Amino acid sequence: MAMKIYVWGTGCGAGDLLDTALLPEQVTAFVDEEGVLKHFLNRPVISPGELAQGDYDLILVTVRDADGVQRRCRELGIDENTLFFLKNDAVLMSRSRAWDAARAVLGDAYLDERRGQERLIRRPLWTERENLPEPELKGDYVRLKTLEMLCGEIEGIPGSAAELGVFRGGFAESINRLLPERKLYLFDSFEGFAAEEGADEGAGFLQAHRNTAEEKVFARMPHPERIVLRKGFFPATAAELEEEIFALVSLDVDLEESTLAGLRFFLPRLSSGGYLLLHDYYSPNLPGVKRALRRYEEESGIRLHRFPVCDINGTLVISV
Repeated sequence: MAMKIYVWGTGCGAGDLLDTALLPEQVTAFVDEEGVLKHFLNRPVISPGELAQGDYDLILVTVRDADGVQRRCRELGIDENTLFFLKNDAVLMSRSRAWDAARAVLGDAYLDERRGQERLIRRPLWTERENLPEPELKGDYVRLKTLEMLCGEIEGIPGSAAELGVFRGGFAESINRLLPERKLYLFDSFEGFAAEEGADEGAGFLQAHRNTAEEKVFARMPHPERIVLRKGFFPATAAELEEEIFALVSLDVDLEESTLAGLRFFLPRLSSGGYLLLHDYYSPNLPGVKRALRRYEEESGIRLHRFPVCDINGTLVISV
């Protein structure tokens, strides 16, 4: 009898799994809390509650919020022995065991300030409090904390913020939270990649990027009054913004031609002292991002100021 295999997640992690290691027909169903899609590569998408009512031999977890998935499974009574985490599998444990004794000597406030969440990377001393959502920080701590520092650096720099390539809005939410006074333009088709540009990409990769919806992205923004959604394919969606200037731009569109279009539009409009974050620049799976920057520098005759960031997918920070 064939194993009953479920895949938890319908995003990029699931897409990569289906493009490299697993056939769609091996999957009984995909599990998604948000429920944007009803089917993923012709397989059904179910809620965690529906999974709890069925039989399962193996649950492959492809999302970054491993803690959240584990909590949800415990709530639903799902057998944790069937879970296999493809991201964030390891758990860091505190070495301290004498919390009660130390609390009696040092007090609650002092210890609670230092306990926090265990991380491989120490919490920076200059951080008074976390301004960013904990699930996002756990997903890509270096990228998020770099964004936080850059947002502090652009104080007094004129211009709006923008993100090209919003997907489900996680990074955009952090920008909006850190820059509550700035207008934030969000550019995305919310339908995946244009057919001609995505023709050579894997089916899982393409399907994962279709799994988004502008209303869900908008709903997660902490300061929605500052959001300007531009739905459609870039650069057509930048029409009538020729005179706009930008202090911070996130460029995260994965593929070469879209990345080049973003560089051509935003870099000439980036304020002096502003920053453009080019995501996936060092990703071996997305070589078109690096090619796009090379093409831009060749056609413009400008060697850009660049600062590598060692986050999960290798961001390049560009300043002018």
